[in-house]
Amino acid sequence: MPPAATVTDRAAVAVDRATAALARLRRGRLLHPAGRSFAGEVTVWGTPGPPTGVPLLDAPGRFRATVRLSKGVPTPGSWPDVLGLAVRLHRDAGRPFDLLVSSSGVAPLLRHLPLPRRRFAGTYSTIMSFRAGRRRLLLAALADPESPDLGRSLAEVAAAARTDAPRLVLAVASAVGPWRPFGQVTLGGQLGAGEDAALAFDPVGNLPPGLRAAGPVAWLREHTYPASQRARGAVPQSGGSTGVTV
Repeated sequence: MPPAATVTDRAAVAVDRATAALARLRRGRLLHPAGRSFAGEVTVWGTPGPPTGVPLLDAPGRFRATVRLSKGVPTPGSWPDVLGLAVRLHRDAGRPFDLLVSSSGVAPLLRHLPLPRRRFAGTYSTIMSFRAGRRRLLLAALADPESPDLGRSLAEVAAAARTDAPRLVLAVASAVGPWRPFGQVTLGGQLGAGEDAALAFDPVGNLPPGLRAAGPVAWLREHTYPASQRARGAVPQSGGSTGVTV
């Protein structure tokens, strides 16, 4: 490391090395190793009220998606855990949009905190903030009261997807404002174990025009995700929109 390297540079190298070592020790994903992946669909209705300035959120549309629900630690069966939802929205041109959210609270003070819970239907927040122009935004997936229940375990999630089309509502909010629903994600058929293992999301690089990651969580994800993926031999999809895995 050159003498002129900054403290941030050294911290990044340390985080990369530690993440890669832990991922090799685990022989898989460092975070959220246990999950189920599904084909899906994202329907965008458009943002109610003032537009966000992000065309993908503000304008109606329908997109093919890849969806993964997971447990963070993971704990056994239906024990409480930090639950995760990853949605890859496939676009006709350019990068896909990778939205990663974790179980959290509804209130503004709890939106930045990953919180353990039992049920897969509930509030998921990006935890990480985004910038859209001068606005600071958070994205979320919320329980749909009219959707089939997702249950308390990954096995129950898979069973729900086989028998019906469970949904979660997508929403956006300012740091302290209410959640504003702009669309929904629907689960379809389950993907195979090999496809699930090869999925590699990029929540910092794979963002739609007008939206950029911000804050310390973005910096941490920028280093931990690639290091973990390299250690397990996966590469995030950053170009094209048709592939589910890379």
